[in-house]
Amino acid sequence: MIYGAIDIGTNAARLLIGEIAENDGHEYVKKISYIRVPLRLGMDVFETGKISAHKIEEFKKSMKAFKLISEVFEVSQLRACATSAMREASNGKEVRDLIERETGVTIEIIKGQEEAELIFSTFLLLEHDLKDPFIVIDVGGGSTEISIFSKGEKPVSRSFRLGTIRLLKNKAEKAEWTEMENWIDDNLKKSSKYKVFGTGGNINKIHKFVGKKEKDAISLKEIDDVHEKLEKYNVEDRIAKFNMKPDRADVIVPACEIYIFAMKKLKVKELFVPKIGLADGMIHNLHQKSAVIANS
Repeated sequence: MIYGAIDIGTNAARLLIGEIAENDGHEYVKKISYIRVPLRLGMDVFETGKISAHKIEEFKKSMKAFKLISEVFEVSQLRACATSAMREASNGKEVRDLIERETGVTIEIIKGQEEAELIFSTFLLLEHDLKDPFIVIDVGGGSTEISIFSKGEKPVSRSFRLGTIRLLKNKAEKAEWTEMENWIDDNLKKSSKYKVFGTGGNINKIHKFVGKKEKDAISLKEIDDVHEKLEKYNVEDRIAKFNMKPDRADVIVPACEIYIFAMKKLKVKELFVPKIGLADGMIHNLHQKSAVIANS
């Protein structure tokens, strides 16, 4: 069965078309098609508190295109989830309803907790021993989600209003950094040795930037070095010198800052980058629900 997942983030909107495949008894999301549009809803929302008329038009065109592409691939189920920017936009629900009327795409504006849980659920598909404690850090444009799994206990997750676009717009409150620090202190088991994973477009780019292979960990020092190297240049120079897309060149530095802060507070020296995210979690979730219905 082919599924479609639309992830409407603060920095970009993404369409992932995929199916659940199996290899040696291990399930994974087989990606058939992936399309990313730099919609950047957060640029409006964190500046004015609402999504502008111009951005709404871009939004509608993107959703129409995603729906048509899904039909071409004969997607059996399509789910669209919007995160931080839509959560905080004063006209978020109004825009959601307008998009549904004019494109036929039903958008769920999900809470930070559900976002974290969907991202975390994807790790059930990884070849990682779930008996071992691990942590997932997902840095987006408007928020950062952290999930901690300790052996034999229910995972704990939290969404923080710290994201790359929010930092660019100087909208990240000092209290939120303190909240993240306190939450980590309260939930981290000092006796456990955690394996840490980073997800999101920026950590994927940072991982590639330093020449890492797929299963190689990236160290805190390497992320720090990337931050120091890129911070010296303005956005235009990053685009020209490092062949970065404009909507990556501006957010990659604040992304480094968030990962560095979180890793230091977690007292970890490296993280692994599995290149999975919210859209993978959505497809996994759709598959699970379909399986329940089929077996009922």
